[in-house]
Amino acid sequence: MIIITFILFLIFMTLSSLHFYWGFGGKWGSRAVVPTKENGIPVFVPRTILTFVVAVGLLCFGLFYLINYGFIEMSFPIWLDKTGFWIIASIFILRAIGDFNYVGFFKKHKSSKFAINDTKYYSPLCLLIGIFTLVLEFYN
Repeated sequence: MIIITFILFLIFMTLSSLHFYWGFGGKWGSRAVVPTKENGIPVFVPRTILTFVVAVGLLCFGLFYLINYGFIEMSFPIWLDKTGFWIIASIFILRAIGDFNYVGFFKKHKSSKFAINDTKYYSPLCLLIGIFTLVLEFYN
């Protein structure tokens, strides 16, 4: 389970780093990660503060795995210790398979560049995160 913990930590650190990069004004890859309509117009334009909030959230998720498995000494409130992995797994599995307009395996809009990337990369990654997290929860 140590390997799964480190894999999830590295995934979250990579995602967090990308969001910090975009928050500080980086442009690489930013056009391919925002949901767009079929005509290529973004569904929303992420604000800098929201990008940093996502970056910090992803960083916290990654650290949660290390803390929960004793690599970092810290304690959580009992409710977070008992439900943390369930919350993370739910977020990512719902993101992957949810029936949304622009994201998830069952999205309605499927032909934009983002939609194609979502089907090939983003949704499978979310599902993998969810499944690995459930494996850790059941093992724990």
